[in-house]
Amino acid sequence: MNYSNCELRFDPVAGEHFADIQLLRYRLNGFEQLSLLQKKLIYYLSQATLFGRDITFDQFGRYNLRIRKLLEAVYTDMTINHETEDFRELDTYLKRVWFSSGIYHHYGCEKFRPGFSEAFLREALHQVNSQRLPLRSGETVDNLCDELFPVIFDEKVLPKRVNKADGDDLLLTSACNFYQGVTQQEAEAFYARQKASDADNDEPLSYGLNSTLVKQNGEVKELVWSADGHYANAIRHIVYWLEKAITVAENDLQRKVIGHLIDYYNTGDLRCFNDYCIAWVGEHDGRVDFVNGFIEVYGDPLGLKGSWEGIVEYKDLEATRRTQTISEHAQWFEDHSPVDARFRKREVKGVVANVICAAMLGGDEYPSTAIGINLPNADWIRARHGSKSITISNITEAYNKAAHGSGFKEEFVIDQETLQLIEKYGDVCDDLHTDLHECLGHGSGQLLPGTDPDALKAYGNTIEEARADLFALYYIADEKLVELGLLPDETAYRASYYTYIMNGLMTQLIRIAPGHQIEEAHMRNRALIAHWCYEHGDVIRMEHREGKTFVRITDYQQLRRLFASLLAEIQRIKSEGDYAAARELVEHYAVKVDKDLHGEVLERYRKLDLAPYKGFVNPVLTPVYDEHHDICDVQVSYGETYVEQMLRYGREYGTL
Repeated sequence: MNYSNCELRFDPVAGEHFADIQLLRYRLNGFEQLSLLQKKLIYYLSQATLFGRDITFDQFGRYNLRIRKLLEAVYTDMTINHETEDFRELDTYLKRVWFSSGIYHHYGCEKFRPGFSEAFLREALHQVNSQRLPLRSGETVDNLCDELFPVIFDEKVLPKRVNKADGDDLLLTSACNFYQGVTQQEAEAFYARQKASDADNDEPLSYGLNSTLVKQNGEVKELVWSADGHYANAIRHIVYWLEKAITVAENDLQRKVIGHLIDYYNTGDLRCFNDYCIAWVGEHDGRVDFVNGFIEVYGDPLGLKGSWEGIVEYKDLEATRRTQTISEHAQWFEDHSPVDARFRKREVKGVVANVICAAMLGGDEYPSTAIGINLPNADWIRARHGSKSITISNITEAYNKAAHGSGFKEEFVIDQETLQLIEKYGDVCDDLHTDLHECLGHGSGQLLPGTDPDALKAYGNTIEEARADLFALYYIADEKLVELGLLPDETAYRASYYTYIMNGLMTQLIRIAPGHQIEEAHMRNRALIAHWCYEHGDVIRMEHREGKTFVRITDYQQLRRLFASLLAEIQRIKSEGDYAAARELVEHYAVKVDKDLHGEVLERYRKLDLAPYKGFVNPVLTPVYDEHHDICDVQVSYGETYVEQMLRYGREYGTL
């Protein structure tokens, strides 16, 4: 393909804006320069990534797939009047369902409120050809409505995907589909018994990571996700494309990595998952890499079950020089950390950090995606074999281009001097903060012998994200980064400090519905850090001018000392498994929202007419075949709309 022409056509803003969402595109920079083998590998891995989509929908709510399918049937039926207000509201609702892999907000976890009526949807479903509806054997349209309408329309039925309210039974009050008929006490006791039976294993398993926990005939048991178990049809399609990927792997170790993943999918054996993680951490010679599987546990209120996700990537060679500089000095950062020496790693092993271009997003990484990833999650693998971090350059590039000229910073930053500081250093500091967070923060520190990695329970994710953020915040102000050429001067870090505190105290509240508290782990982490520092030192002030609130930082070096103090305590909590201290920190600093400030921030943001959340339309990868029916090239196109993509994915990658 002619990449120069493609670049002229490319626009990071996909042109679609609905509810609180703006759709963007990411560009595959340098894809045309990859070898044919690498392009084929990316294509096969991308197919494996897209075939996991239905798993994520089902994990995020047991009714999600049937609701999506019935809505798609109505949406694409041309006998229904598409010009009514009810249909326009259904259009928005379905787009939100696609974006969030279900009927719950992808960030806040609250159930969407449909703007269309029950009567409209029931009449529309009767109008649709019944063969296009997700009807079970012997089920009528009215049966389907009777089962699903309370889930869609009744605010009291399964209202939250993930509930983390202190004092509630987190499983019985969460709609995620990881547990069925099991109480929190039963689930915690079940996995405590598994861990106790394996207490002498120095290579512990990630118990519960790849299963649904159910109660059948009064007995609690696991339905393991595998090619012969739960989600079998989707997993077999994933395995098929992974087997094709093996044939074009770049090196022997990459083939071994994919082979271990296939073994894990085929058996559901968590020992195979450990083998995969260890091999994956050790493979860094190939240009192409990927994440595929049941990985992050943020969607489980107990922090055990892995949501399915996928990403295919290739190294951004120029930008990777930045992360390699950081990883080469990982031991220096660990040795100079302000935490207690007992909690530091004496020897940092295998820290690998790359800047990458995303080539395909899937599952819990699509359409909304992270800008950085650090894996594996198992602490013992990190300690012995290291970790691998990525910063996704073409995603941050798209975010930055979309944010330019939005007016957001001008509205919330306190003065012109601070605004100029952020304009000058903000992008480089944001990239560096992500690198430090993913590459070093998550990989730093160690648990004390005998500490259960799940000891912090529902608070574990928030504490871990706070730990990584604090590590990054502490070191981004260190003169070592100027010495290494990673920052231009010793004042640049202030841009990062200001935007972080402003976000944690104020501007992230744009993502919270009125009357709600903070639920999501990353948001709780930022609120915890900002509010703790606000209360523990007279260096952050909330100033009021003309009815507006602004953040002022009066002493940046003293703020760094506060970050150091909190990092030391957070690391102690993590290393010792101090549940009570974790609970106290999170509940005191990270959950509650000031009603008046919240209302002010929402009103100021509303006037900017911006979407608080952004996600991505994937590029389309199309193989080109020669006369022998072999792939001779893979072409990239960016013209597919969000609706076209979502409907196509439903047709081509629907497996459950």
